[in-house]
Amino acid sequence: MIAGIRARFSISYAAFHLDVDLHLPGSGVTALFGSSGSGKTTCLRAIAGLERAPGGYLSVNGEVWQDDATSRFVPTHKRRLGYVFQEASLFSHLSVRGNLEYGLKRAAGETKGDRLEHTAEQLGIASLLDRSSERLSGGERQRVAIARALLARPRLLLLDEPLASLDLRRRREILPYLERLHDELDIPTIYVSHMPDEVARLADHLVLLDNGAVAASGPLQETLARLDLPSTFTDNAGVFIDAAFDGHDDADDLTRLSFSGGTIFVPRRAQAIGKRVRCRIEARDVSLTLHKQSGTSILNIIPAVVVDMAPTEHAAQVLVRLDAAGTPLLARVTRRSWHNLGLAPGSSVWAQVKTVVLIG
Repeated sequence: MIAGIRARFSISYAAFHLDVDLHLPGSGVTALFGSSGSGKTTCLRAIAGLERAPGGYLSVNGEVWQDDATSRFVPTHKRRLGYVFQEASLFSHLSVRGNLEYGLKRAAGETKGDRLEHTAEQLGIASLLDRSSERLSGGERQRVAIARALLARPRLLLLDEPLASLDLRRRREILPYLERLHDELDIPTIYVSHMPDEVARLADHLVLLDNGAVAASGPLQETLARLDLPSTFTDNAGVFIDAAFDGHDDADDLTRLSFSGGTIFVPRRAQAIGKRVRCRIEARDVSLTLHKQSGTSILNIIPAVVVDMAPTEHAAQVLVRLDAAGTPLLARVTRRSWHNLGLAPGSSVWAQVKTVVLIG
């Protein structure tokens, strides 16, 4: 079987044109990220077959769903996919169990066993099975919609901003369940979002869309550390790093995290030692020195090597890409600082990180 997703679409509207040619992983979570109007949902609808892209091509792990060169187009209802929209779109006349059983019916011919109960447990809705779908909170409704999509045994799961209609409390409620699915699912998932924290917690691969075109595509860490992105994405440039809880400092109420580049401290978190976590470090929170500083309030000082530099939308500032023992970092410094420090690719520096934000 040919692994991976290949999606090539060109769709024109009166005031918008989508033109994408994507090679995506055949497993894990790929996030389509961009501002409103960048083409995220149009791209997802084309993958689902809800938008017909003349001359388009789509294959999912070796199974061709569209190839206009050979006049092949598999209609949406025959594509083995699960699609969850911003609104849950449950059947209001059915209970939670009834909605989930509808998903099972779409997996006709496959052994069902106790999959309904297992999936309900995965998404924390086992206690809601006999409740009317009209008596659910927004977060509960979305979890039921995701469970229903999974029970259809899709070969591809599409999530179109499933948390967009929820308030902050409900979003925080559902994200841990999505993280659990990320760890347990063996099917590829394409997740549309304009929220950086959702992308940080869930994505393995990132596609940045800007005005209908692909600005960048690749593994999450590497893609966000690129210096050639449009200003739409560099205004709040930053990276996500994978770290592990390494210990606690009870006296100062701090938690120590370890990653390939060293050790960082964050306000104490009650987590088991060894548990993995993602952190966000924004470029504006990183300053550079040639020698490790003492007598400073900044706790997180990481040795790194300058990889490259690029101008920003602000003439006085530059964006510097760093390599911290294999982990990419970004620093936003003034052009004067770049010259005064005599920096160049290959320079050894110390990255002083003012703020580290734990995601989740």
